[in-house]
Amino acid sequence: MSTTPHPGTARASAEIDLAALRANVRALRARVAPGGAQVMGVVKADAYGHGAVPCARAALEAGATWLGTATPYEALALRAAGIDAPLLCWLWTPGGPWRAAIDADVDVTVSGLWALDEVTEAARAAGRPARVQLKADTGLGRNGCLPADWPRLVSEALTAQAEGLVRVTGLWSHFACADEPGHPSIAEQLARFQDMLEHAEKAGVRPEVRHMANSPATLTLPGSYFDLVRAGVAMYGISPSPELGTPADYGLRPVMRLSARVASVKQAPAGLGISYGHHYVTDRETNLALVPVGYADGVPRQASGRGPVLLGGAVRTVAGRIAMDQFVLDLGADTVDPGARAVLFGPGDDGEPTAEDWARAAGTIAYEIVTRIGQRVPRVYVGETDA
Repeated sequence: MSTTPHPGTARASAEIDLAALRANVRALRARVAPGGAQVMGVVKADAYGHGAVPCARAALEAGATWLGTATPYEALALRAAGIDAPLLCWLWTPGGPWRAAIDADVDVTVSGLWALDEVTEAARAAGRPARVQLKADTGLGRNGCLPADWPRLVSEALTAQAEGLVRVTGLWSHFACADEPGHPSIAEQLARFQDMLEHAEKAGVRPEVRHMANSPATLTLPGSYFDLVRAGVAMYGISPSPELGTPADYGLRPVMRLSARVASVKQAPAGLGISYGHHYVTDRETNLALVPVGYADGVPRQASGRGPVLLGGAVRTVAGRIAMDQFVLDLGADTVDPGARAVLFGPGDDGEPTAEDWARAAGTIAYEIVTRIGQRVPRVYVGETDA
């Protein structure tokens, strides 16, 4: 017996519009093409909650030439699904599956000597060179090699390359504040990256790709494109900097629509406390609708009392606390039937809230809203072929 609900009867679903994703990739390609840059489709975190394998395939169909993941197991899952496009993985820890990545032809990121030591040992065991991209910390302060340590890392990588253990295929870095155009760190990081590129290339590195631009830089900083841009949240139709522009302003369309079917509707008296803590109490006789999703599904509890939902032709606000599996909407004099579709967020075409609306309600960013939608919510793919 199948344990997967039919889309029409599922408690909740996240509809993923692959046609919108392909259109977003084409829009991003058009933006960077005049400078000759390629597009990497970033599908880390299960493609920001959208489903890594379907989204990776759609991105490649639309002209992305690279894929990117954070963890090596995300990269290996793409290879296991038969995806053979150029693929970069960047978040490694000691003892990681270096040999498996080498065998699967995954580009691995090296930010320090410990990682270079581990990948060269794995390459010896594999009997073939590892594809390595060196990451520079130009001012983000997370992963990456600091400028003071860069000459030694480059030198050791070139030695390993001369021994046939690695091929240095890329040089890259990441912005800290690209979503704040004009921030002084942007120019400082670009200048530092140029210096680190110049040092590596003078030392003999001949990379296939140099890259620094994430989604906000792709949309606002043409000078950062180099050979490749890494399209993350923009590929899913979300503006990385809503203060500067909506998705439509950038020619993008949100890809995910999250909805749930109302579990029950009841008439309630005035003075009824709603959900845990009774932070909401009905002030009149009213109709209540129970929406069967909660923080276990990724609906942020921080949006209790503020989260917007389209139901019965009007946008309602969550009444009281969002619980693990459910929350309540106060419909007033309106009513709906059990099974009615409550839309938490989507592109906004039908008046429904957007992921950005939920981000504001929860005091976070839209990246988190889509990425946190859990596996209890089935993904339903539409637009799988271009009509």
